[in-house]
Amino acid sequence: MLVYLAEYLTQFYSGFNVFSYVTFRAILGLLTALVCSLWWGPILIKRLQMLQIGQVVRDDGPESHFSKRGTPTMGGLLILAGIFISVLLWGDLSNRYVLVTLFVLGSFGAIGFIDDYRKVVKKDTKGLIARWKYAFQSIAALVVAVFLYSTASLPGETQLVVPFFKDIMPQLGMMFIVLAYFTIVGASNAVNLTDGLDGLAIMPTVMVAAAFALIAYLSGHAQFASYLHIPHLPLAGELVIVCTAIVGAGLGFLWFNTYPAQVFMGDVGSLALGAALGVIAILVRQEILLVIMGGVFVMETVSVILQVGSYKLRGQRIFRMAPIHHHYELKGWPEPRVIVRFWIISLFLVLLGLATLKLR
Repeated sequence: MLVYLAEYLTQFYSGFNVFSYVTFRAILGLLTALVCSLWWGPILIKRLQMLQIGQVVRDDGPESHFSKRGTPTMGGLLILAGIFISVLLWGDLSNRYVLVTLFVLGSFGAIGFIDDYRKVVKKDTKGLIARWKYAFQSIAALVVAVFLYSTASLPGETQLVVPFFKDIMPQLGMMFIVLAYFTIVGASNAVNLTDGLDGLAIMPTVMVAAAFALIAYLSGHAQFASYLHIPHLPLAGELVIVCTAIVGAGLGFLWFNTYPAQVFMGDVGSLALGAALGVIAILVRQEILLVIMGGVFVMETVSVILQVGSYKLRGQRIFRMAPIHHHYELKGWPEPRVIVRFWIISLFLVLLGLATLKLR
């Protein structure tokens, strides 16, 4: 909203023209989301404690987690509030890429909120029934996929970008909808599965969002896009604001979520953030790059698939417990060690993913 005000005021004082630069607004967006999270964090935590909205811990989980029972959850509301306020203030709300990302954040956040509400308020340990959760996620993802396909106006908006190959960018056609659907739903559930230890999910999310901020800027710049052999997407530049808002809100949340956590994000945060990373990857045409940079999320998801598949087919488990971060806990690794090592892996994968932009 302030973008339009600054544009109007430019006719009176040229200094307001600085707000037309996406890099300047990105910095302001990050700081706004960070300050909002730090400011509202103690208020939200106190409120959640008063309402007795505490974490439900599995009885078959690691014993070290039993002490976490009752820790306030649904802290993802803090993250979403910071992102929305920041983007509404500093983003260009006429940009459909921005609006689509906000829709995904809001819709998947609502699904996660219902799930958390049933768990911690209604005391239903199962939360939202799995088939209903998946159905709601599917509807939201399909709406976005069909909308993006039907409104695509440039060939680059529906091409598949393959890392390491500058000349391989096939047109997807209707397969774009399929790829977009699985990317959004898959990323949402992958981050949700990763959110099992203090700060484990939020820091890789921040890292990937920061990388996508750079990629969005490059994609929105004609010369950089041409130099790196990636599709030039003029609308993508504004996604930098969204990405830096995620970074700021995520870092602010980490202040309270770092070990030992004062608050957990819950499904309202993890489902929304994962879906947001998924739709941003789609918008900048880097779905494969999301798999690389979000390798920690992929690893967590694959560990669950392998564990369930092995138990059903062979009656044996591959890991002591899935997702895989619990496996290392049961092997005797202290929780902070698991968290920091997964952060290091995530940083390595994000840098590897960025390196592919040049290695073509």
